[in-house]
Amino acid sequence: MIVSRAPVRFSLGGGGTDLPSYCRDHGGFLVAAAIDKFIFVCVAKRFYENLRLAYSKTEVVDSVDKVEHPIFRAALRLTKLEKGLELHSLADVPANSGLGSSSSFTVALLNGLHAFKRESVPAAQLAEEACQIEIDQLKEPIGKQDQYIAAFGGISALTFHPDGRVDVERVPMKEEIIDALESNLLIFYSGVERPASVVLSEQGKTITENKDGALARMHRIKELGYETRRILMSGNLDAYGELLHEHWTNKRKLASKMTDSAIDEHYDEARKAGALGGKLMGAGGGGFFMFYTRPADKRRVYETLLSRGLRPLRFHFDFDGARIAANFLRSS
Repeated sequence: MIVSRAPVRFSLGGGGTDLPSYCRDHGGFLVAAAIDKFIFVCVAKRFYENLRLAYSKTEVVDSVDKVEHPIFRAALRLTKLEKGLELHSLADVPANSGLGSSSSFTVALLNGLHAFKRESVPAAQLAEEACQIEIDQLKEPIGKQDQYIAAFGGISALTFHPDGRVDVERVPMKEEIIDALESNLLIFYSGVERPASVVLSEQGKTITENKDGALARMHRIKELGYETRRILMSGNLDAYGELLHEHWTNKRKLASKMTDSAIDEHYDEARKAGALGGKLMGAGGGGFFMFYTRPADKRRVYETLLSRGLRPLRFHFDFDGARIAANFLRSS
């Protein structure tokens, strides 16, 4: 049996500039961070020649063509493993929560299937194969951020070229700055799950048609990505909190379902309690909030959000990326 895992992520700055509707014409840049919340996939040889898949439901099928789950089906075809397997997936976080869990699942699944074939696959190949499945085959309206950060891990700057190439650079940060950033970020679950495709499809159309100055907002969000990298390297973290607020102010106007009155109230109350800035992770519309607070204000912001029924998420940054957590294959 193989146990494969891949981390989910926070987008720290520049998020959304990897969307094809923007980066295929203008290029994109963002900073993302993998965290120690994982999607796990177990791959085991099955006694029978059929396939058994266990996720939120269970499938037992005679051929890969009968697999209902689109990512399982595509990954099995890509790796040419089409019978005699048992696959299980587990997650530390809920689906549709803005942390890129779908892409992390795809990366973990591919890594596990390759390992089952005794193939060692580099992070860049895992990321591109995941993009091939999600974007090219399944036509998801997403960018390449999630696949690359799940594969590479760390706090990384990602450059998205119009021709589809992606450059990955680990942001050079002092350990004490990494520790301070972890401490000053508060993550809370809104309790709302939503398919990212609903928001991203509208956002892509808004960008393509340049409604209400959408392109200018996206250009500014990309600049904020570069500023995020500079701030993290310099260690001036309070400036990052203020940058987060500007990022959310621009992002929330790109799609009608990006926010609602309840989300706005949560955000405003956190700011009143002392948060310098914040945003919803991922496409928006629900999922997890991220707020930046000064140490002196952290407890007040924490208790304010807790009193509003939001659930905190403790985390550390993850620097391993996709990896095989256990390999019980016999050498014979």
